[in-house]
Amino acid sequence: MNKKVVVFGGGTGISYLLRGLKDFPIDITAVITVSDNGRSTGKLRKEFNTPAVGDIRKVITSLSNIDKPIKEMMEYRFNTSSDLNGHAMGNLILTSMLDITGSLKESIAYLSKLFDVKQTVLPISEDSSLTLMGLGKDGDVVEGEEQITHANKKFQKIFYKEEPKVLPEVINAILDADLVIFSMGSLFTSILPNIICSEVQDALNRTKAPIMYLCNVVTQPGETDNFTVSDHIKLLNQYLDKRQIDVVIASNTKIDKKIAEKYETDEQKSPVKIDYAAIESLKTELIEDDLIVIEDNILRHNSLKLSGLIFNYLMRK
Repeated sequence: MNKKVVVFGGGTGISYLLRGLKDFPIDITAVITVSDNGRSTGKLRKEFNTPAVGDIRKVITSLSNIDKPIKEMMEYRFNTSSDLNGHAMGNLILTSMLDITGSLKESIAYLSKLFDVKQTVLPISEDSSLTLMGLGKDGDVVEGEEQITHANKKFQKIFYKEEPKVLPEVINAILDADLVIFSMGSLFTSILPNIICSEVQDALNRTKAPIMYLCNVVTQPGETDNFTVSDHIKLLNQYLDKRQIDVVIASNTKIDKKIAEKYETDEQKSPVKIDYAAIESLKTELIEDDLIVIEDNILRHNSLKLSGLIFNYLMRK
């Protein structure tokens, strides 16, 4: 029987991870945030009063076993002068299915079947009005995931405007898991939106599965400036109630100086350093390797190599 893994995340990070992880003999449940209110997703949420579908689209595409042109169609964005401008085709398909079924969970199941997805994809909640909030260290409250991302400020607390109703299937997956993974991606808008749900915190307290964090390779402007690997772990631990991060995977790749300077200048992002002593003091197991590749001048995790490390860890537990 395959080991069971629950992966939490959102955005591009979890999509890159799942591209490699799906090829290993494990049962994956990918749990996706649905509070995004930007770009195509934000427009659709406002017009149709739905949860965010953009990150779900990316995950379905990543897990799909169909031909590449069909995947490209899912990710295709219209470039036109009409109201279609900027919309991703997959977002429109998901929204139409949601209108037909009345359930985001069922819509994902139908689309997964259509696109030959063997693993399970779940939204953290079906709440259509889920709104992410951030309390800045300056006392200002920022409303909306997109606004938090672009606020360029440090936050002392991330929370929801209203407590979300987490899908029972998500809770069951956590309790049955052999490993819980927090994917790489924005801590504040991709990972914490899952952890701050009280039902998820309770399930994480009760599960016997170890909790793994896949550390980001660069910092997030305003949010995690100057963060080391241990700083990422400490922030997650603050929200984890009785649990802590058991194991972290971090890249020790020596990033090319020109690429690092480009990130620092263009995006105000700097490489995340592995601070060994601090990680050890947190009693967190460290797994490190040369994990970063460059695609179109962008730093990406080597999905297959990263997935191999995850699988090896799972097999020795």
